[in-house]
Formats: sequence, C-alpha cells, structure tokens
Amino acid sequence: MKPFTYERAASPAEAATAAARQPGARFIAGGTNLLDLMKLQIETPDHLIDVNGLGLDRIEETQDGGLRIGALVRNTDLAADARVRRDHAVLSRALLAGASGQLRNRATTAGNLLQRTRCPYFYDTNMACNKRRPGSGCSALGGYSRQLAVVGGSEACIATHPSDMAVAMRVLDATVETVKPTVKPEGATRKIPIADFHRLPGDTPEIETVLEPGELITAVTLPKPAGGTHHYRKVRDRASYAFALVSVAAIVQPDGSGRVALGGVAPKPWRREDAEAEMSRGAKPVMAKLLAGARPTEENKFKLPLAERALAAVLAEAKG
Repeated sequence: MKPFTYERAASPAEAATAAARQPGARFIAGGTNLLDLMKLQIETPDHLIDVNGLGLDRIEETQDGGLRIGALVRNTDLAADARVRRDHAVLSRALLAGASGQLRNRATTAGNLLQRTRCPYFYDTNMACNKRRPGSGCSALGGYSRQLAVVGGSEACIATHPSDMAVAMRVLDATVETVKPTVKPEGATRKIPIADFHRLPGDTPEIETVLEPGELITAVTLPKPAGGTHHYRKVRDRASYAFALVSVAAIVQPDGSGRVALGGVAPKPWRREDAEAEMSRGAKPVMAKLLAGARPTEENKFKLPLAERALAAVLAEAKG
C-alpha cells in the first residue's frame, strides 16, 4: 500500500475544504471498498480524511413526510429502520440483498452510492482499463464480459455499477445532498437528483459522478412514500454475497402502473420514466423501451431476456 497522511475532520465544511486543499485526498468512513482498492494500488490517495465523527449518522423525518438519511448511516441500520421497512420497503430489500452482514455493519449510505465497479479488468492492474488509467483502453471490449453492461456503455467502457442500494434509491426518486469547499464556515450546499448523480462513461469513464473536487455527500433524502407494493428481485450466480447479473427494483400500484429501475445492466442504475407508461401492459413492452438501444456482447446478451423475466416475476408477485 502506498504511504498516505491522515486527518479527522470536525465538520462537513472542514472536510470538504481539506479535500480541496490537498489534491489526491479521499474521504474515508466504512472503507469497505476504498481500503481494498488501496491494498491493490488501484486507488492511491496521498491523504485520507476521516469523516466518521461528523454526526451524519441519523435518519430523520422531513416536513413533507419523507426521510433524510445521513451519509454515515450504516447499511444494516438503514435496512432495519421501521420507517424504511414500512414506507420504502424496496430500499430495505435491496440493502439486504447486498454484500454480507459484516460488510453491511460497516458500509455507509454515501459509500454505497460511490462504490467503484467490480469489472475484472478494473481490478487487474496488468490489463488496460480506462477507468483506472484514462486513455489506456478497455480490455473488456472483446474480453470476458458476462457480467458487464448491455446498455449505457461506450467504446471506452462497459463496466456496470455494483450497488443494490442505488437502484432502489433511483426508483424512489431520492435526492443527494452535499457540501462543497468554500470560504464560508458552513460550506456551500447543493441538492442533486439521483437521476443526475451518476454519469455514463462516454469518453471519460474515470469520472463516475457529478461531484466536484472536494464535494462531500452529507445526506440522501427520500420524498414522501410512493405507496403501492415494493419489490426487489436480484438474479446472481450464487445465493449470497454476489453482485447482480440483473436486478429489478419496482413499485407497483393497485391499478398496475408503477416504476421500475434495473441494476447489473448499465454503468449506473438504469431507469427510463417513459418505459413506465407500459407497466400495466406487462414486462415485454416495458423492456422494449427500457432497454432500447442495448448493445450486448455475445457473452452477456442473455441479460436482455433475463431482465424481462425478472420483471415479469415481479409483476406476477404484485398481483398476488
């Protein structure tokens, strides 16, 4: 592991300013992804800023009936919260489908959103990867691609986003709250709709979110409950501790309308609101729009019918 310096921040604004002041700095909380990458020298930060003491570990009700989830709320606590289980059950189910109990005890809300891809070529430092070393090429194109993206990728990258939680956040229309570096003691804040938070790779796959240098996530806000029945179906190679080949997060209303987002198929949680107009007609017309323009490889083209069947199973479950 490359040597680094370390400090503990006293406030979100102080953490953001410290990160902006020192290029190559990274925030650390649970560290369940970052530390692994540092050991492999895929991530090589010069400086770590510990944000665990910032008091961002609470779940609070908002005035409009939603929830404000602190960036440092652990995945286990979020999945177990009675309000989440009652009103935003798709989120609880997605969290419990991810990782192991030990990792969920450490992993945070913000860290989950910021997970880096599990593409095998990203993790193999002997192989070309535009995410890891911009401009080096993408070994996955023409390589082993069974778990990789069928939609939303580019000629520079076909990696998928690994988070289960983020797919549920997308179907819930969450908002990401941040603080940016500033000369003001309280920091400059902004709110980012989850739909805009993750970027598609395009020509710059190393830039994965719209966060600016030094910008720190402080919370994720959920709007008032969407009602309906909540579903999260994850299809994977083994029953536990495996990333999704395809996952479906859905909220289905009594009249058959609803929302749907996919995981395991794209570089970000994948949702198209125009496809949801077809929900009452069944899975096939939804997927025809949701996965329009898909460019699968020979190894992962099975994900297209798999996604349709997973959604069909969800819709059948919703009908009881």
